[in-house]
Amino acid sequence: MPTDLMSASTQPAPRRSNARNVNIVAVALTAALVTLQLVGLAMLDRSHAHAMHVSFPREPAICTESTEPPVSPIPYD
Repeated sequence: MPTDLMSASTQPAPRRSNARNVNIVAVALTAALVTLQLVGLAMLDRSHAHAMHVSFPREPAICTESTEPPVSPIPYD
C-alpha cells in the first residue's frame, strides 16, 4: 500500500486549459495575418510605384520634332 500513499500525497501537474491554448493559437494566427498583410501591401506599393513611374514620368518629355498632325478636310454639303 505504499504506492497508494505516494499517489495520494502528490499533486497532479497543472494542465494548460483549452482557453489558454486557444489564446496562443489566436495570437499566432493574428501575427501571421498581420505579417502577410504587410508583405502584400509592400508588394502592392512596389508594383504601383513601378507602374506609375513608367506610365506617368515626373518630368515632361521634351519633343524636339515639331511636326503637326495631319488634318483631314471636312467635306461641306
